[in-house]
Amino acid sequence: MTFAGFPDEGLVFYEGLEADNTKTYWTRNKAAYDEHVRAPLQAMLEELAPEFGTAKVFRPYRDVRFSQDKTPYKTHQGAVIHPEGRTAAWYVQISADGLRVAGGCWRLESDQVARYRRAVADDVQGPRLQAEVDRLSEGGWSIDGDRLIRVPAGYAADAPRLDLLRHKALHGGRSWEPAGWLHTRRALEEVRDAWRDLAALNAWLDDNVGATTKEIRRR
Repeated sequence: MTFAGFPDEGLVFYEGLEADNTKTYWTRNKAAYDEHVRAPLQAMLEELAPEFGTAKVFRPYRDVRFSQDKTPYKTHQGAVIHPEGRTAAWYVQISADGLRVAGGCWRLESDQVARYRRAVADDVQGPRLQAEVDRLSEGGWSIDGDRLIRVPAGYAADAPRLDLLRHKALHGGRSWEPAGWLHTRRALEEVRDAWRDLAALNAWLDDNVGATTKEIRRR
C-alpha cells in the first residue's frame, strides 16, 4: 500500500471515540479505524523505514491497571522507531487534533541520567547540546522531558546549562492541527523532514548517553 495521506474519516473516527470511549463504539467503528487510521499509518512507516528503521505501532488499548481513568481506548494512534543499540527514538502520532512528531529520549535510567549530566556539564559536549536545543526551540519545537525542580546533586546552583542539567529525560516535539495537506502525501514529507531535523539531537543522545547497564524489571 502506498501512502496517500491520512483520510478525514480517520480524524472523524477519533472525534467520535473522544465522545464515546466505549467498547460499543469501538466495535461498531473498528473497520474505520483499520482502514483510515492504522493502514495509512503503517503505509507511511513502511516508506520511512529505509531511512529510519522499522517502527513499532502501539496498541490502541489503554493500560488501565494503574490509572484512575478507566476509558479503554487511546484517542490517538502512535508509533515509535527505536533503532537497536541506540538511545534516542523517533515518534509519530495521528489523532483528531492532527499530526504530532517527536524525537529524543522519554525515559532514562539512573546510570543514563548520570552520563547525560556529565556530558551537559562538559565544556565541549554541553555547548553542543545547548546550541542544538536552542536551534530547535527557535524553529518551533517544544523541548520537554521529566526534570527536577531543584539543582541536581553534585552541581552548583550557578552551573552552566542548569536547565538542561535538571532534565531526567529529553525530547523535542511539534504538532500540526488538521489541515488539507494532512490528507495528502505531504504528511509523509512533513514527518520525514521533521525527523531529519531531530537527527543531531538524537545523535548527541546516542553518543553521550548510551544504553543502560542496569537490569530492568518488567511488571
